[in-house]
Amino acid sequence: MMEFIVNGIFWVLAIYGLIELIKQVVYICTYTNLKSDGIYVIIAAKNQENRIEGFLRTLLFRLIYGKEECVKDVIVTDLDSTDDTMKILTRLSKDYDCIKVANWRECKEVIDSIDEAR
Repeated sequence: MMEFIVNGIFWVLAIYGLIELIKQVVYICTYTNLKSDGIYVIIAAKNQENRIEGFLRTLLFRLIYGKEECVKDVIVTDLDSTDDTMKILTRLSKDYDCIKVANWRECKEVIDSIDEAR
C-alpha cells in the first residue's frame, strides 16, 4: 500500500512538471517572437554611486523574473557624474547584456533623431 501511495505521488509530480515545462515552452515561443521591438527604459543618473547598483539590480530582477517581455534594453545615461557612478555602470553593463551605458549627449542625439523621424 505504501508503495502505491509513493508511486502515485511520484506520477502526480511528474505530470505537473511536464505540464509546467510545456507551458514555459509555449510562453517562450509565443511571446518572444511577437515582442521583437520592445520598449527601452532610459534612466538618467548623476552622482548616484550609493544607489545606482541596487536600483538597477532591482529593476533587472523585476524585468527578468516578472516576465516583462516587452522591455528590450535599459539605457542608463550618466549626466557628468563626479563620483564613481560611471565605473559602476560600466561594470554592470559588462555583467548584463541588456544594460547599455551612454553619456547624456549620446542619449539626447538618440531622442532627437526619434523626434525628427516623427
